[in-house]
Amino acid sequence: MNEQTASPPRTVGPVGTTLFTVNGMIGAGIFALPAILVAAVGSFAPWLMLLGGLLFLPLILVFARLASRFDHHGGPILYGQAAFGRFVGFQAGWARLASSMTTLAANTHVMVTYLAAIWPVLDGPTVRPVAVMSIILAMLAINLFGMRQSVGTLGLMTVIKFAPLVILVGAAMWAGLSGGPIILPEFGAVESVVLLTYYAFIGFEAVVLSAGEMKKPKRDVPAGLIVGLGIVTAIYMAVIWAYLAIAPGESDAPNSLAAAGSAIMGDFGTLMIVIAAAISIGANTFNGGIATPRLMYGMAEQGMLPRWFMGLSRWGTPANAIYFFGTISVLMSLWDGFEFLAIARHSGAYVDISDLHAGSTCYRA
Repeated sequence: MNEQTASPPRTVGPVGTTLFTVNGMIGAGIFALPAILVAAVGSFAPWLMLLGGLLFLPLILVFARLASRFDHHGGPILYGQAAFGRFVGFQAGWARLASSMTTLAANTHVMVTYLAAIWPVLDGPTVRPVAVMSIILAMLAINLFGMRQSVGTLGLMTVIKFAPLVILVGAAMWAGLSGGPIILPEFGAVESVVLLTYYAFIGFEAVVLSAGEMKKPKRDVPAGLIVGLGIVTAIYMAVIWAYLAIAPGESDAPNSLAAAGSAIMGDFGTLMIVIAAAISIGANTFNGGIATPRLMYGMAEQGMLPRWFMGLSRWGTPANAIYFFGTISVLMSLWDGFEFLAIARHSGAYVDISDLHAGSTCYRA
């Protein structure tokens, strides 16, 4: 490794920037929210998602405006430092860093839990920690070998996780199904779940952490934020419509899309959605794994962490930050009683995979 402190090369274009935004938002939530919203507001659920996107837009525009003024790694640490001073910038960076340290390990445990529904051997007391560590190390190795490789891998994972959702929506359309007439719900029903739609969009901010490796961050990050919000809103609306149209028979409780997939495509539909959920969580986790070492690099660049974190590999990646982040994540993945941490940290959602073999998944938000 070359212990240099030169800046990483700028290799990420507008497509990669948008991938960061979309994968920061879409993880496990898209497999849980459709049933929750349908149970609450019925046929108005897709339009409630649109309303949630519009309500979230002002926050996106604030970040877009801030991102248009900075072109280095760090995002919130740069914004906080410029507006309120060094201490606030450090607090913003440290809060994000502390959260990210647990997230990679926690989400990887959830990903393995999904995969164990297909390959039960992964749930063994010895195999599970090995599988979790292997996935973490594989993600970090890709990250180490270059930003281009990371963006390419993220793009491939995005295609794999969205393809089953597109197939599900297409199957519902091919079958000539309809979500029925739009019936406006009572205000009390909307009031109880409208803030839950924000869950779909949280995570967008990861894109600003890697601005130092984007070709034209002052242009591409604001555009990626706005375009990403539009893409995520449209995907959620389509998937919620498909779930509503298929009506798998469990609309009174929060379910995964596995029941809907099973209802319209049998066991293949169930398998397809379970794999999509695992890859979706993996892409969301990998997205954070790319951003967090860049946050460390940005904090070191601003003198908030030792300059050691600015050490680059021969591929121009922040190697020391990646090694440090990987080591902490692997150690946390071995934490005794980590299941509770995974449940608590995974974006506030509890994922019960116990009956995936029967073709359904339960979520508790």
